[in-house]
Amino acid sequence: MLFKNPRCITHLNILYSYSVRSSYGGPSRGMGGGFGAGGGGGSYISSSSAYGGGMGLGMSMGGGGVHTPITAVQVNKSLLAPLNLEIDPNIQIVRNHEKEQIKGLNNRFASFIDKVRFLEQQNKMLETKWNLLQGQTTTRSNIDAMFEAYIANLRRQLDSLGNDKMRLEADLHNMQGLVEDFKNKYEDEINKRTECENDFVLIKKDVDEAYMNKVELEAKLESLTDEINFLRQIYDEELRELQSQIKDTSVVVEMDNSRNLDMDSIVAEVRAQYEDIANRSRAEAETWYKSKYEEMQTSATRYGDDLRATKTEIADLNRMIQRLQSEIDSVKGQRANLENQIAEAEERGEMAVKDAKARIKDLEDALQRAKQDMARQIREYQDLMNVKLALDIEIATYRKLLEGEEDRLASGIQSINISKQSSKYLPVKTLFMLR
Repeated sequence: MLFKNPRCITHLNILYSYSVRSSYGGPSRGMGGGFGAGGGGGSYISSSSAYGGGMGLGMSMGGGGVHTPITAVQVNKSLLAPLNLEIDPNIQIVRNHEKEQIKGLNNRFASFIDKVRFLEQQNKMLETKWNLLQGQTTTRSNIDAMFEAYIANLRRQLDSLGNDKMRLEADLHNMQGLVEDFKNKYEDEINKRTECENDFVLIKKDVDEAYMNKVELEAKLESLTDEINFLRQIYDEELRELQSQIKDTSVVVEMDNSRNLDMDSIVAEVRAQYEDIANRSRAEAETWYKSKYEEMQTSATRYGDDLRATKTEIADLNRMIQRLQSEIDSVKGQRANLENQIAEAEERGEMAVKDAKARIKDLEDALQRAKQDMARQIREYQDLMNVKLALDIEIATYRKLLEGEEDRLASGIQSINISKQSSKYLPVKTLFMLR
């Protein structure tokens, strides 16, 4: 792709211009020659002169290499006289114009060679990049495999964590069921305790009523006892008064002497009657008070038994309440421990899931960046391949043009040598500068 033929680096400078005008109005004599090279045209070299009748030499070169036949030269002897020659004022302008054209062509040719070299360097650089990209692609594939293996490992860990989470959720559900059962039992025990407390309040109310009845009955018993004692004292006092009245009373009775009265028997009978009445009253009062006292003692005993039974039941209920309270506290502690364990497990699971998701996200981002980098490198490689293809086409075109130009130049030089050998009397001045 690089033009290594030294003939490609050639600058052709053609300096050929000569014109003579006769001072005495004779025919002009001039000499001219031209040589041009282009990208796709042919080369043309011509030389002409006129002496009187005129003499001309023409030669053209094309793509087919056709040469014109050499004509015979005829010289007019009248033209051999000295001539008054003047320089055409337009020659300098034409010469400068031709120099500028040749300079521009040389600059274009040099820039073309520099462009070819630059394109060759770009081609080598692109080939080096391509080799590096191929090596990077191989390495990237290994990294992708490592990333995929790591991602698969993380996914397995994530699945394991998901299974652990499901197992912990099942345990949590079971624990929640147990907690719910204990909660229901606790509520039942609380309801039972409330019922027992209500029963205790009712029983306590009954006990209080029984105690109040007992106190009231004891007060009544005491008042009745006092009343009985008071009545007994009154009876004794009345009895003493009656006895004293009977003893101190002197009765004067005028009786018939013919009738005999037994006062002692009458007094004894009255006394016996009163004593009988007093004894009956005392017996009735004692019997009534005894029955009332026994009844009150029975009621007090019954109420005492009920009170003792109630106290025993209350003590049992208190012990049961304490036992249930301790069990409830134990269940609450177990529930708190289980909730803490569940919270810690959920936190660990969430942290592990978050860590795994973060790692997967980082790996996916890295993989995405790697894919984007790979796609960008592939696009750059495709662009470079397109540029390389265009440069190869352009370089091949330039090579064909230069090779064709070299062939045409070689053919032109051979034709010029042949023309010089055939027309050695022709005053033609040509300058080829090959560099």
